[in-house]
This record gives sequence, C-alpha cells and structure tokens, in this order.
Amino acid sequence: MILEKYSFGIGDRFCRQGKAQLAALMKAKQQGLNITPVWNKSHREHTIIGTTPQDTRREADEAVRACGWRDPYFVDADHIGLSNVDEFIESSDFFTLDVADFIGKPADKSDVDSFVQKHKKFIGSLAIDGVDETFDITEKRLRTIAGKFLLAVKEAGKIYRYIEATRGADNFVTEVSMDETLLPQMPVEMFFILAAIAAEGIPAQTIAPKFTGRFNKGVDYVGDVTLFAKEFEGDLAVVAFAVKEFGLPENLKLSIHSGSDKFSIYAPVAEALKKFDAGPVGNKSPGRTGAASVRTSNGAGLHLKTAGTTWLEELIGLAMAGGDGLAIAKEVYAKAVSRIDELCAPYATVVDINREKLPAPKIVDRWDEGAFALALRHNRSCEEYDSNFRQLLHLAYKIAAEMGERYLNALAKYEDIIARNVTENIYDRHIKPLFMGTQ
Repeated sequence: MILEKYSFGIGDRFCRQGKAQLAALMKAKQQGLNITPVWNKSHREHTIIGTTPQDTRREADEAVRACGWRDPYFVDADHIGLSNVDEFIESSDFFTLDVADFIGKPADKSDVDSFVQKHKKFIGSLAIDGVDETFDITEKRLRTIAGKFLLAVKEAGKIYRYIEATRGADNFVTEVSMDETLLPQMPVEMFFILAAIAAEGIPAQTIAPKFTGRFNKGVDYVGDVTLFAKEFEGDLAVVAFAVKEFGLPENLKLSIHSGSDKFSIYAPVAEALKKFDAGPVGNKSPGRTGAASVRTSNGAGLHLKTAGTTWLEELIGLAMAGGDGLAIAKEVYAKAVSRIDELCAPYATVVDINREKLPAPKIVDRWDEGAFALALRHNRSCEEYDSNFRQLLHLAYKIAAEMGERYLNALAKYEDIIARNVTENIYDRHIKPLFMGTQ
C-alpha cells in the first residue's frame, strides 16, 4: 500500500461525520488537488468513548460508498504500541507506531556501539543540500544521538514486525511517531533516526517528529514561526537525503500531528513544500557523504492530522442549532469546568489553559447560540474567540460520551448544520491555506 503525496488525518471522536469530512477533500479534488483521507482514532479515544476500531473502519467505508469516493483511503491505528495493537490489526491499514515514551531510555551498549561503528563514515563535516548549515558530526555526538533514540526505534521495529507477521509486509502503511515528547528532534538527529529506522527494516512512509514550539490541543501553534520554518525545511532536506542514502521508501514524508490547529505555520509549510518540490535547492557543495537532491521522485509531501477539530465543530453546530442543541453544548462546558483536572491530566503536555480566564458556567448559561459559537470557533480575528474556552472543550468529549444516546441523537437531529461546519472547517481553515498554497 502506497500513501499518496498529500494525506489528511481526519479524526472523528463519535464516528458520525465521515461524509462531511470527506466532502471537504472532494471539494479540494474539484480544484485539482488530490489529498488522501486517513481516518484516525487512538486506543485512548476508543476507551473513553466506548467505540472500537471496527467502528472507525465502518465509518470510513460507509462515507466512501455514500460519497462515491474512488481514490485510496486509509484507517489509522493512531498512536499504538505492542500493548494495544491487537485490537487494531483487523480493521486498520495504517499504523502510527508511537514510541515517544522510549526516547531517552538507554539502549544496550552493544547496540549503540554497533550503530556508531556502522555510521562512522558520517563523522566530520556533513553537508546536506537544502540545509544552510553543515553538521559537525563527532563520535561523541553520534553516540549521544544513538543513546537517546535507538531504543525507541528498536521498539518501533518490534511493533512493525508484529503487525507484518499478521497482515503481510505490503498490506499497510507505517508511520513512526515521536511527537508526543517535550523536546524537539533537530534535523541532524532526524537524519540518524532515519538511519536507525532503515536498519530496523521499517518501510516508514511518514515520520512524525516533535517540532520546536508548542502544539496545544485545539488552538494555534505557539512559538517562533521563523525558527519552525527553518527546522521544517531542514527536516524536508534530511528526509530526501536519507531516502537515497539508506534506501527508505521514496514517498517518505513528514507528518505534523501534534495538536489540532496550526494556522500560523501553514503558510511557511506550504512555501517549504513548494520550494522543495521544485528540484534541488541551494548551491552547497557535497559534503563528506555527497549531498543529495532535496527532491524525491514524487516531490516533498506531507501528512497532516487535525484530530479533535471535528468534535469541536459538532459542538459549534449544536450551539448554532439553539434549543436542546445549545443546552447540550452548555452542559458539556459546565461539567468540563467542574472536572477540569480529570480532563486535562491525559493531555498535560499539550494544553495551556489559563483557568482564571475561563468564563464562569453561569455566564455561559446566559449566552445565545451565536455567542457560544463565536467563543468556540477558531477565528483569531474575532474578539469573542476564547482560546481557553476552546482548549477545555477540546478535552471534554468524555462528557459528551457519558450522555450516550442523548448526545448521539442530537448529532442526528442537527446533522445538516453540523455537517456544514465540519466541511467548511476542514476545507476553508486547513486545506485551502496549506495544501492549496503548495500549488
């Protein structure tokens, strides 16, 4: 199975918005832009909501049939490890191998020694076309990188081979995820991580690093956009070089999926993809290893995840519907405030809520449908938009799940208004500024 150049992770907490999500990608296709849909949902989300991976597969298949989608699509076992992969084996054909918890844990000394010995040829000044700086590689630096990341990659190898033994080598897409950690991986570290992935025999088609800055749930990127852009370009160059140097899949691409909304970095990401898609970049002379072109055979691609966005659009749609829909949205918020510690705990590294600035539930209870929707919708130019309000509700899907049929019946009752919000959000706020900026 081959993942196309551009792909889009469309998480859907309650498995009800598949058609509305796919409609956004169909609008893009009408504009000449092919984006592969990937329905993704994690073990944690299934556990909290009470769904199964088979529910996600059913949603994807039904949406594809209903919309007449004839291009490839995938169902992602999102952020899985050996402890929970079995429940996804049958229904998924895309596996995000999450090994972030193994970063920094010491690998066997013999494995580190072997890695250093195998890659000694890179010691010295390493130049990669498309990267402004040269990397000073010493044996100590090589050993430090191996000590930090080698165990994580070896864990990814174990997970991959377990899946391969059941599904067969060519029957699924593999992503290696290292994004849910505190410290970013720099381009030079990415280069040797990819070397280790190749050595493990993992045919990774996407890799999700931790980038500089904060990617908080539901809100925009927080950090130095210029620094991010430089790092992202460096990673693009490293990926292209590593594909040639280590024999990794030619369609290997970066994945950005920490947090939900990344609006301020879409323009530099689109610019970088367009730049690296045009052919060799820069005039740098080959380094000791011989610099590669920054272009793969298919050009620079991207996998983007927006998990959680659809759930918030459901709440916005319910609020806009008024009546019992607005009542449900207000109830979710009131309970979220009273259970904020519980809701934030699993997402401690990716939320930054100023609790003192959260509106009191008694104030929110007086809002009409427009006020609630304006506060929740991610429109940075709107004075009523409240990032703290949005972050907390991003985490509050557990409360909606506890409502059971009452919540699901409301989704069915107000399907039309919710679907419009879901489609417009994906197409107008994500696809247009990012993917259409690459054309």
